[in-house]
Formats: sequence, C-alpha cells, structure tokens
Amino acid sequence: MKRILVATVLATFAFGSAAMAQTCETKAVGKDGKALSGAAKTSFVNKCKEDTCAAKAVGSDGKPLAGAAKTSFMKKCEEGA
Repeated sequence: MKRILVATVLATFAFGSAAMAQTCETKAVGKDGKALSGAAKTSFVNKCKEDTCAAKAVGSDGKPLAGAAKTSFMKKCEEGA
C-alpha cells in the first residue's frame, strides 16, 4: 500500500513538472495577451531559441564555447529546442 502511495505522489509531481515546462512556441504571446502569428511569431521563436541555447553554450571546463564549437552547438541546440 505504501509503495502505491509513493508512486502516485511521484507521478503527480512528474506530471506537474512536465505541464509547467514552457517552450518558445507557448511563450509567443503579444502584450495584449493574444498569440503572435506570422513574421512576429517566427522572429520571437528564433530569438527565444537563440537566447536559450546561448545560455547553455558552455564547455566541460565551465568556459563559454567559441568559434566552430559554439556554432556547432548552437545549430544542434536550436534544432532540438
């Protein structure tokens, strides 16, 4: 019985975390609260992905990536983000 309770609690937290995650697509909302569309949405999503990936572009030594390593990382990150 205790295992079922623990599993239920963990599943609830896991589902809540997944539901709270926002993507750049879901953040594309104008000042008026309406969803962006067309060129405005495309521009917003591209900038959002670039900003998100730039923050993650750090090497294993803790230093920011530069040059070809950064370019490669950014390309892969933006495709997956």
